[in-house]
Amino acid sequence: MDARLHHLAGLRYFEVAARLGSYSRAAEELFISQAAVSQKIRQLEDGLGCKLFVRDGREMRLTEQGKTLFKHVSQGLEQIVTGLNQIQSEPVDGLLCVSSTPSFASRWLLPRLWKFSVQYPNIPIRIITSCDAPNLKQGDADLAIWQGEELMPDSNQSMHKEFLFEEAVYPFCSPHLADSLALSSPKQLLSCWLIHYESGGYPWQSWFKEAGLEMNKESVDWMEVSTFDHAMNAVMAGHGACLASDSLASDYVERGLLIKPFDIGMTPGIQFNLFYDEESPRRHRIQTFAHWLHGELET
Repeated sequence: MDARLHHLAGLRYFEVAARLGSYSRAAEELFISQAAVSQKIRQLEDGLGCKLFVRDGREMRLTEQGKTLFKHVSQGLEQIVTGLNQIQSEPVDGLLCVSSTPSFASRWLLPRLWKFSVQYPNIPIRIITSCDAPNLKQGDADLAIWQGEELMPDSNQSMHKEFLFEEAVYPFCSPHLADSLALSSPKQLLSCWLIHYESGGYPWQSWFKEAGLEMNKESVDWMEVSTFDHAMNAVMAGHGACLASDSLASDYVERGLLIKPFDIGMTPGIQFNLFYDEESPRRHRIQTFAHWLHGELET
């Protein structure tokens, strides 16, 4: 056996720190102290005789040797996990971690999740919300409900994908804004603030084109926010208009907080898909949740 394989424990610490770019975040994932992570990686560097990280502000940046090692360690750990998954399969009962964007989780999934818990009381669900796509091979999430046709476009990970639904996209604004502008023509929206959120993926230019208008981004008032919920809060406060689908905005409309001033839908609009690793040890549990999810969508 190669004597360097005695560093396997240190390589595990190294992989997490390299993937997260931070000793402190690695410590959180590994449930140990930051000092322990730093010590393990220092021992690994001493044993290998080269530097693997250099500090860059608050981040830990990989050296060229570190980048090379990280590539191969990641592949090796992925192969080990694949082998374990092929010989082990967890029972249907047990915890299931579901990753989703904050908007889909709060607007669609969470209001319905009680039905799953009633039907499957022995499968507790943990919801993880983030605007960053999860790593389903090595991260905490077992499956992801994600907007778009790809989960991680730059990744070579092959994931099982199931289409969930696609909806047209419409503009929404507050009733007060609609009354104050006496909205009667889509052209009037070019004169108010247009809210765009980073995880949206569908531009105002496309909607205006659908409405038969041309939008010059340089000549309109524009605001970018990080999440759909931030966009909705801004719009409900009367600060402009935002693009959304009916399922994401319906409860706001029902409560009289938003209106859809124009019934002009942009298609293709917003598409959601379900992603998971077919070799996951929780695949039977995942498939149970996926079956329930499709049933909810059909109703």
